[in-house]
Amino acid sequence: MNKKFYITAAIPYVNAKPHIGHVLEFVQVDTVKRYHELLGEDAVSLSGGDENALKNVQAAEKAGRPIREFVDENTEAFRQLAIKLNAEFSYWQKGSDQKNHFASSQKLWNLCLKDIYKKSYKGLYCVGCETFYTPDELNGNGECFEHPGKKLDEIQEENYFFKLKDYQEQLIKLIESENLKIVPDFRKNEVLSFLKQGLQDISVSRSNERAKNWGVPIPNDPTQRIYVWFDALNIYRSGAPEKYWPADVHAIGKGITRFHTVYWPAFLLSAKLDLPKTVFIHGYLTVNGNKISKSDPTTVIDPVPLIEKYGADAIRYYLLAKINPFGDGDFSEDKLREVYNADLANGLGNLVARIAKLAEKANFVLEPRTYNLEPYLKSQLDVFRFDLALEFLWQNITLLNQKVDLNKPWALDDNNLKKFIAEIAPEISNLAYNLQPFIPETAQKILKQFSGPIKSGPALFPRV
Repeated sequence: MNKKFYITAAIPYVNAKPHIGHVLEFVQVDTVKRYHELLGEDAVSLSGGDENALKNVQAAEKAGRPIREFVDENTEAFRQLAIKLNAEFSYWQKGSDQKNHFASSQKLWNLCLKDIYKKSYKGLYCVGCETFYTPDELNGNGECFEHPGKKLDEIQEENYFFKLKDYQEQLIKLIESENLKIVPDFRKNEVLSFLKQGLQDISVSRSNERAKNWGVPIPNDPTQRIYVWFDALNIYRSGAPEKYWPADVHAIGKGITRFHTVYWPAFLLSAKLDLPKTVFIHGYLTVNGNKISKSDPTTVIDPVPLIEKYGADAIRYYLLAKINPFGDGDFSEDKLREVYNADLANGLGNLVARIAKLAEKANFVLEPRTYNLEPYLKSQLDVFRFDLALEFLWQNITLLNQKVDLNKPWALDDNNLKKFIAEIAPEISNLAYNLQPFIPETAQKILKQFSGPIKSGPALFPRV
């Protein structure tokens, strides 16, 4: 039986349509999944709609739309985006799904019951993060660092609380020993620093009044709903067949680190359930140097027209090759176009076109053979360094293009031309094999073109 591999993307809030920032993680997750498929594993991926958040309720009210209709439409836009990127998820779980998700989240609640108690509470609530903050966790203006410029709500109500501080020492040990591995190391150190400052118990419910009767009801208490993070994190369990849990990798953006490396493992420890193995934390995309913010429309780029104009593989390549996966990276259409023409049209596309044309002229037939993933590629993908893996493959593309320029095969006689193609065609085919996790559509086209009689075909990346 094949070894299983289960990777998740964060569950996006569906209070608005997706933007270019969401594409980064979808593509990273799909690349890791495809890599593990090439290793012969039963690799699956999951995402879905974080639909039970207060911010979704508020956005629907603002739009004058029924909540259900509003979240259904936006969740579907995220699902379709993944499909357009050739990054369709194996499983897609909606937070409003009452059959699987509500039942699973209520079961998790009951498993954690020994660590849940009720008390009155007053605190500052950030609707953007869907969490309470203490004054010392806010910036100089008393605002959340993730959502500067937005006033926090002062909330006073009776809620259920989870005994988070009881799990402080256990979490420190798990993270230090890498039984719960956090990548990269500097994020791991940030989490440990937060844990060592001391944990406070956290609110895990909201009143029906504040939740507008939306979300997962608390078992045996019809006056309250389960706090959105408690239920949203459980999508990772409710959305895929049980045999895949625990997740091998949770891929997340840096802004939701605490929820995935502190709260979620604590809930699972309380419920005596297996913990995810690795949390991979990436940075944010900025747009023309500015943070993506719905309050600044110039930063909110719709990815769909870009996919239609440049192709999914061009977007995938840019985000994987030109963005350091652990830091913030900038996106602009000008940079995308520049990279498209330089690396894809002039680099890979030009190489394939030249050799295919010469091979057709020489009636060259490439016999079937087996290819393997490059060891260096594997070593980089194991630690989520998509950029370094692609840099390595593009160095090979550059060398092969230089080899063509140096040997001038178009000037060779038939015999020497065949010899040259016999040497270079398998290298191109091997390249395509190794490109499959990153730019799957293009890789498949090259593999098909470079098998049997090689014929020239349409340009892989027509210049833009």
